[in-house]
Amino acid sequence: MANGLDDVVAADTVLSDVDGSGGHLTIRGHSLAGLAGRWRYAQVVHLLFDGFFDDLPSDAELEKAIGKARVDVFDRVKPLLTQLAPLDIYSGMRAGMAVLPDGDGLADALRLIAAPAVLTPALLRLGRGETPVAPDEKADHAGDMLRMLAGIASPTLAKALDSYLVTVCDHGLNASTFATRVVASTQAGLTSAILAGLGALKGPLHGGAPGPVIEMLDAIEASGDATAWLRNQIARDERIMGFGHRIYRVRDPRADALKAVVRQLGSRNETGSRLALAETVEQAALEVLRIAKPQRSIQTNVEFYTALLLEAVGFPKEAFSNVFAAGRVAGWIAHAREQQATGRLIRPQSRYVGPVPDLVA
Repeated sequence: MANGLDDVVAADTVLSDVDGSGGHLTIRGHSLAGLAGRWRYAQVVHLLFDGFFDDLPSDAELEKAIGKARVDVFDRVKPLLTQLAPLDIYSGMRAGMAVLPDGDGLADALRLIAAPAVLTPALLRLGRGETPVAPDEKADHAGDMLRMLAGIASPTLAKALDSYLVTVCDHGLNASTFATRVVASTQAGLTSAILAGLGALKGPLHGGAPGPVIEMLDAIEASGDATAWLRNQIARDERIMGFGHRIYRVRDPRADALKAVVRQLGSRNETGSRLALAETVEQAALEVLRIAKPQRSIQTNVEFYTALLLEAVGFPKEAFSNVFAAGRVAGWIAHAREQQATGRLIRPQSRYVGPVPDLVA
C-alpha cells in the first residue's frame, strides 16, 4: 500500500463527495454551485447536522442558537483572552477552544461552531491594542464575525464571508477531517475531535496555505513580470501557491465559487485592482505550469481565491487559517458524529520495515 493512503476508502459517509476527475463537489446531495451564494451558513450547518442530533431545531432557529452560542463562548473565554493574545493567532484560537466542554450534544457542537468566529476577531483586536467586541446574538454568523472584527459589518462583505464559510464547510476525507474522525472513533468528545482537526489544518500542505498566496501576489506585483517570477519559482523547485490539488485533476470547483464572490466585490477599488492582478497571475501560472510540467494537470485550487476574498473582507493573512476553520468546523462535527455512530475504532495496521533483531540462540 502506498504511503499517504492514496485510494484507500476509510469511511462510508453521507456528508460530501469529491469528484477529482470531474471537478465536482457534492455536499449532502447538493452541488457546491447550488449552495454557495444561495444558502446561508446556518442552513448548511443544519444540512450537515441533520440526523446526528435528536434536538436539532429548524434552520431559522438554529441561526438563533448559534448566536446564543457566540455569547456563551465569549463569556467563557473573555477572562483568558489576554493570556491567549501573545500566541500566534491560530494557536490562540485553538487554545481558547480547548477550554470548552468536551461533550457530544448539540450545545457542545454549537459552541464549537461559534468559537472560531468569536476568538479570531477578539485576538486580532487585542493584537492591535483594541478592546474585543462582544457578540450580538441576533446578528447573522458571518456578519457578527465581521462586526466583532471591525466594529461594523457591511452587508456586502458579510454575504461574501458567508459564501466563503459555505464553500469550505466540508470536503471529503481530507487530512483534518480524517484526524477528526480518528479521535471521534475513540468515543472522545467533540472538542477533543475538533482539536485534532485544528492541529491538522494548521499545516502548510492543508489549511495553512492561503496566506502565502498573498505573499506571492505582493512579490509578483513588486517584480512587475508575473511570467518571469513564476518561471524563476519553478526553476528553484519552489511551489506556486494556490495551484495543484491532491484529489482534483481539473479545476477545483471551490475556486470558481470564490472567484465569483470576489468578482461581486470587484467594484471596490482595492479589491478590483487586486482581482485584476490575481487574474493576470492565474493565467500566467497556468501557462507556465503547463509548459514546465506537461505530464501533470495543475489547476487553480481553493487557496488562490480564498486569499483574495478573505483579504477583501478585512482579515490579515495570518488569520486566514482561522477563518478556514470557522467554516470547516461544521463538517468536522458532522463527521465526528457520523463516526461515533458507527461505534468502530479506527485502527489501521502498519508494515514494519526496520532492522530485524538477532535471534537468541
